[in-house]
Amino acid sequence: MLKMTKATVSFTCPAPLSVTDRIVLGHGSGGRLSAELFRDVFLPLFTNPVLDRLDDQAILRIGASKIAFTTDSFVVKPLFFRGGDIGSLAVHGTVNDLAMGGARPLFLSAGFILEEGFPIEDLRRIAASMANAAAAAGVTVVTGDTKVVEKGKGDGLYINTTGIGLVPDNVRMSASQARPGDRVILSGPVGDHGIAILAEREGLEFDTEILSDSAPLHELVAAMLDVSNEIRCLRDPTRGGLSSALNEIAAQSGVGIQIEESKIPVRDEVKGACELLGLDPLYVANEGKLVAIVAPGAADNIISAMQHNERGVQAAIIGTVGAQRAGLVTMRTAFGSTRIVDLLAGDQLPRIC
Repeated sequence: MLKMTKATVSFTCPAPLSVTDRIVLGHGSGGRLSAELFRDVFLPLFTNPVLDRLDDQAILRIGASKIAFTTDSFVVKPLFFRGGDIGSLAVHGTVNDLAMGGARPLFLSAGFILEEGFPIEDLRRIAASMANAAAAAGVTVVTGDTKVVEKGKGDGLYINTTGIGLVPDNVRMSASQARPGDRVILSGPVGDHGIAILAEREGLEFDTEILSDSAPLHELVAAMLDVSNEIRCLRDPTRGGLSSALNEIAAQSGVGIQIEESKIPVRDEVKGACELLGLDPLYVANEGKLVAIVAPGAADNIISAMQHNERGVQAAIIGTVGAQRAGLVTMRTAFGSTRIVDLLAGDQLPRIC
């Protein structure tokens, strides 16, 4: 049951009907506007074979080593939420971007953009959370930076991170490698993080507390790779949720993806909140889940390995890859009909990571 502690839940439209020459919230959503911004502004200027892969991390050869390299920025609002805070989220998000390339995460940087007047005690709390999360994930924060902006210019605190990890030579994964017949695996229930953020932001209460799923996934990925090297692609469905992750894979591989609504795990309390608020769980952000595209003959072994890891207990095959409807994601609904799962222009819930 959902209880409102405010008179109304207010939403900011992240994507106005007409977007021309100004940045809007939807450009940071991970949806269609984000893709257009990258395609129209950044990719033409910085295009190169590494960047053009459009994966969550760059895979680089440096001498005899294969390196995964990624960067991310965190602007979550509020800074503290049920199940985590911006500090632990920054570590988990960066570790997971490395893990989606099959890397063993090793080192992080941390850049703090602070607003004048931000409480030192809150900063200590966030830094301690970040340190604890890094230690638990087995990574070391080796460099960093701080900047301060005038009061009213920074919304408290933003964090930028960079991560470096090592990739085994036999691991080659990319969103461009999905093939017809492959299976789509989801590691667990979707929507927890986005609904936890919304609940904290808007003062919503539930009979059963909803916590963010923010967590590191590199050990789960290592367990998967231990049983098979036939993992085509991994994605963590953060901004834009499961829909954005699958649409990116379908577009980059030139394949169709069909998923089954009945096989997608969603917690009852998350489903109830989404129904009440008019949200779709497929588009709600996650910070501790992954999507895997795997060869059909390897799916059972990979699922078994995932279910023996605490981060993948509820892992399930939720769909298949096909040659038809290239670039599209479709879903067979609980009523037996089929609908297109398209990219949203913007985001249902801005500022969730």
